[in-house]
Amino acid sequence: MQRDVPHAPRRTGSGPKSLTECGSFAALARKAGELEALDRALRQTLPSPLREQVRFANLHDGRLVFLAPSPALASRLRLMQAQILAAAHAIGVRAGYVTVKVAPPPPVDIAPDRTKPLSPAAADHLKAAAISISDPEMRRLFLELASIAETSDSRNNRGGRS
Repeated sequence: MQRDVPHAPRRTGSGPKSLTECGSFAALARKAGELEALDRALRQTLPSPLREQVRFANLHDGRLVFLAPSPALASRLRLMQAQILAAAHAIGVRAGYVTVKVAPPPPVDIAPDRTKPLSPAAADHLKAAAISISDPEMRRLFLELASIAETSDSRNNRGGRS
C-alpha cells in the first residue's frame, strides 16, 4: 500500500537549504543572536591582533568553526585550539573540535571619486541632450547637471592662477 502523504525531498550534500528547511524567521534570528554572542565570548579570549581579524562562524556537531582571512592567521588560530575549547567549556558550550577555514574578506567597494569636476565638454553634451528630451522634468535635470560644470575660469582661480 502506498502512502498519499507527501514527504520532503532528502537533502544530499551540504549546499544551501530550502526555505522550508530553515524554520521560522524568529528561530533564525534567535540562532543568529546566539552565534553572535558566542562569537564575542570566544574571540574575547584571543590576543588582540587575532581577535580583530578572525570571526566565529558556527557551532555544528560539537565543532567550533572559525573564519580567518589568511592561511597564516588560520594557523595561529589552530595553535590556540586548547584555549578556545577551554573558553567554550567555561561558558557551557559543548565542543570538542575547532575548525578554521580560510575565507578572505569580501572586496571593499571602492566609491568613485565624486570630487572630479564635470568638464565643459560634458556640460555641452548634457545641454545638447536636454534639448532633445521631451519630458520637461528630465530636461530640467539634465540642464541642472550641466550647470555644475567647471569652467576654465573657475579652474584657474582655484589653482591660484589668473
